[in-house]
Amino acid sequence: MRFLADECCDFAAVQILRAHGHDVLAVSEFQHRSVDKEVMDLALAEERILLTEDKDFGWLVFAGRVDSPGVILIRFPASARRMLATAVLKLVGEHASQLVGAFVVLRPGAARISFGPHHPQ
Repeated sequence: MRFLADECCDFAAVQILRAHGHDVLAVSEFQHRSVDKEVMDLALAEERILLTEDKDFGWLVFAGRVDSPGVILIRFPASARRMLATAVLKLVGEHASQLVGAFVVLRPGAARISFGPHHPQ
């Protein structure tokens, strides 16, 4: 699968996905101080699911009604950070067919998959 990791995304998620053959473009490797809308536009243009820890992308998708290629919002507290990368890999392995166009909130032990207002019914 193809992913775009926002600059605030834990790099362990980037590394584990790459190690398992996924195509991951990391914003932190080519840009600093990115603009959320531009990151979303890049993900959409390149057909990459966005990996982020920034809740503002939820606002863009639902309130701002911005088209989305899919977003995985990672919500792991400091006490669970060591499990983050494995949880991302497990999510992708178990739900790959559901991620395109979805808005996923990934928490320790749980993932909620929903769809934004532009997703066809």
